[in-house]
Amino acid sequence: MHDSAMTYEDQLAAVVGSVESTSESDELAAWERLDMLTKPPRSLGRLEEVAARVARVQRTVRPSVARKAIVVAAADHGVVAEGVSAYPQDVTWQMVANFSAGGAAINALARSVGADVLVYDVGVAADIAHLEGVEHRKVSAGTRNMALGAAMTREECAHAVLTGVEAARTLAERGYSLIGTGEMGIGNSTAAAALTAVFTDATPAAVVGRGTGIDDAAMQRKAEVVRRSLEVNDVRQLDALGVLAAVGGLEIAALVGVIIGCAQERVCAVADGYISGAAALAAVALCPSCRDYLLPSHRSAEPGHALVLRALELEPVLDLDMRLGEGTGAALALGIIDAACRMISEMATFDEAGVSGADG
Repeated sequence: MHDSAMTYEDQLAAVVGSVESTSESDELAAWERLDMLTKPPRSLGRLEEVAARVARVQRTVRPSVARKAIVVAAADHGVVAEGVSAYPQDVTWQMVANFSAGGAAINALARSVGADVLVYDVGVAADIAHLEGVEHRKVSAGTRNMALGAAMTREECAHAVLTGVEAARTLAERGYSLIGTGEMGIGNSTAAAALTAVFTDATPAAVVGRGTGIDDAAMQRKAEVVRRSLEVNDVRQLDALGVLAAVGGLEIAALVGVIIGCAQERVCAVADGYISGAAALAAVALCPSCRDYLLPSHRSAEPGHALVLRALELEPVLDLDMRLGEGTGAALALGIIDAACRMISEMATFDEAGVSGADG
């Protein structure tokens, strides 16, 4: 994957260039089949839309997502020095330990839908090499404080994105056909807010939420930190990779890579909530065709997420008032998407079942 003669940025450009758009004809073929199944047309509502979308990605009217995985990327953020989180930075590595032990919300919810969880350390500030069941791919020990300058160099950022591309590729090669995104990183809702502000042209106040549960004063401070980060990095002058490097995070960059890697492998990528949504915005800015492969899992209770979904012009599968992250919304959506695929693939048509249609 990593050709030493090429920069990470060059390698990323090659990956982006290889992503193909999907075809509307594949989706129309899926709708034809859906309308022949033993039910009144469109009576399964959004479930049919989900089935048609997966069918379009997989280029078959009988899509299958038997093997499901969630990639949880973890990293720390220099911007926590600005007092933007209710929790100390140590919580990042402690939660990664919890993931590896199977004791977090994402582990429980993934088990409920038969999905495997893969945890990637792309930038945790602590040394967690001893943790088993974690893919150790640290690009650096956290980002720099984006309120003072760029969080990452372009090369660090491209390296983290390629780590995510590699994760998606490896999973696709192992036969996974549905991949969700999740994250862990104290301070990452501040980075997500900054990215959302740039990619949706929204004000800092509109994109900042309570994150880990901060009070009103901390929320005002967080909005000010986002405003300062956008100003000091002169983000309006930057391209998509430049924006991601300036005000993103290593784990967000890795999730950008997972989404682009899924598109390259013709696999559906299921974005979790606000942080993953910000990664989806950056992925689409870098590689517009990868929007075809995206399914937002749920509508986060974080206010900025509504702006993300509007910019992506995509409807989420669920709305459960969740805002935890970790991939928890994605896990639940994987179960619904599996059900949608079983419906279109396993239901009989009126002809096959010998059932009379609406007109006879």
